[in-house]
Amino acid sequence: MLSSISNYYERLVLERLYDVFKSEHTPPENDYMDDLACVALNYLPARYVRHCVDFASHLSDAELDDLHIEVADAVSFAMATTQRRTAERE
Repeated sequence: MLSSISNYYERLVLERLYDVFKSEHTPPENDYMDDLACVALNYLPARYVRHCVDFASHLSDAELDDLHIEVADAVSFAMATTQRRTAERE
């Protein structure tokens, strides 16, 4: 039953992270990517859906653009927060 429910932002956050790091010759470790995804997702509101395609089809282009901007902001926040916390520990 619950296996068909997901947070729509999960896919968007992972896509954004892969876009950010795709130009690096050495990709970041999976643990680091997971940490970034968790921080970014905690920054965003939950948006649970049963079918991503159905949800996206009900959004206007402006609403979809807003979602992508929110995700980009959340990923930037996650990267800054993670870098700051790492520097504080060192």
